[in-house]
Amino acid sequence: MSRWNAMSYEAKDTILRVVRTEGDQFFELVDDDAVWEAPTGAGHWQVRDLVAHIVDTTEAYFVAFDAARSGGEMDPAYGLPGMAARVDAQAQALRSEPRAALVERLRTDRAKMMEILEALSEDDWTNLLVSHFYMGPLPAFFYPAFQLMDYAVHSWDARQGSGRAHGLDGEAADLLTPFMFVLWKYTVAAGNAEPCELGIRITSGPNAGDTRVSVGPGGMDYQPGSVGDLSPVLEFDPGSFVLTAFGRSNAGTIRGDRTVADRYLNLFFRI
Repeated sequence: MSRWNAMSYEAKDTILRVVRTEGDQFFELVDDDAVWEAPTGAGHWQVRDLVAHIVDTTEAYFVAFDAARSGGEMDPAYGLPGMAARVDAQAQALRSEPRAALVERLRTDRAKMMEILEALSEDDWTNLLVSHFYMGPLPAFFYPAFQLMDYAVHSWDARQGSGRAHGLDGEAADLLTPFMFVLWKYTVAAGNAEPCELGIRITSGPNAGDTRVSVGPGGMDYQPGSVGDLSPVLEFDPGSFVLTAFGRSNAGTIRGDRTVADRYLNLFFRI
């Protein structure tokens, strides 16, 4: 269903609607002095660091879109291997900001970012290349997905820190599912990894289906297809897939060769 695959322009209205919903929920979770320094599910980050991180990433998008529209030069991509350390430093650099000021800054950034995304034409969606600070030039459709990752996954992080049972929103997980294969592809630390093939099955939602994955010293490749001849097959519902790909949980069902599954699931570095 193309309206649930945000790599297609047909999904524009769907993903922007869900980004708004997840953003609204994020602000409800974080805009409170009582939780500002509370722990989260994002390592050592507190709630205030989640807000600071989204400020940092969103404001970098403004620079990138300005350059893409004007034909301006951008520095070479920083690279994903160093991303975790740098985003941590960038977020913690804003720890001294008062809650009200930082939250209002993010509200302003969010409104500006939504205006940029709303204005994307069908041609822009796939043909406007916008240089991501860490990944380099990407089609514009990645940026609503990045906003959804920030607001949905970091809302999950804020809830996780509360100690209460909870889950990831279904619509957000459905929309993020296709992007998790991209995330894994570009965060695999294959190196001298022993080549392997396995299947990944998404068991529910509009992006349910089977994907064949191969990993070797050259990295990871994937394509839709039957996985009946592969062992193992890793089965995930959409929420478990997103949280596993982001390193927030060890979820999913392994059917078949546990040794290969274990080797695969431990190949990735975190961002």
